Amino acid sequence: MTSTQQIEDATAADLKALAEQAGRDLEDASALEILRWAVDTFGDRFCVTSSMEDAVVAHLASRVKPGVDVVFLDTGYHFEETIGTRDAVDAVMDVNVITLTPRQTVAEQDAEYGPKLHDRDPDLCCALRKVKPLEEGLTAYGAWATGLRRDESPTRANTPVVGWDEKRQKVKVSPIARWTQDDVDAYVTEHGVLTNPLLMDGYASVGCAPCTRRVLEGEDARAGRWAGRAKTECGLHG
Repeated sequence: MTSTQQIEDATAADLKALAEQAGRDLEDASALEILRWAVDTFGDRFCVTSSMEDAVVAHLASRVKPGVDVVFLDTGYHFEETIGTRDAVDAVMDVNVITLTPRQTVAEQDAEYGPKLHDRDPDLCCALRKVKPLEEGLTAYGAWATGLRRDESPTRANTPVVGWDEKRQKVKVSPIARWTQDDVDAYVTEHGVLTNPLLMDGYASVGCAPCTRRVLEGEDARAGRWAGRAKTECGLHG
């Protein structure tokens, strides 16, 4: 086990090497084992990020570290169901939900950049309302967990269970990277995990309301995000 002090003193190169080694060592480990490694290694400097599409990773992490920090980005453009899921997770799960917000409200952003920036320049909108706030919100942490899965889209097919987030210089943990949708559904059913109601209404991936639609039969789970554009990621994950 790596001591907290060793982590505090580690350089970015040290942490990158640690992450890459863990990615190899834990490739066949269970999600709980991957999260146990993260908690043992980083302690309170580890958090879970959640879009509140579901609370699977937050639930898993709470089994390893009760009261774990769960970081949620409130972009100002979320569906009411997403905010409701966040509030329910905060109320019933043994986690500490931390809500991050952009520096500008939607109205302030509209005043500076014009209305509906998400339609005209979605990359800039995501940068302002997602990427920058998360970057600032993760300052206190050395490692963060995501719910990325390899089966979600071709851009996520090579997601390591533990890797190095070069942009933020942090260890990035994806404990359910090897899971399928069936694995997620089975876990939700077994443990009664909260999920976003929109998942039962044709949405396979839930993001900001203006940039998310229901998926059609045969489409991958991410097809409903930024439909009709070449854009497939908001910038949080590459």
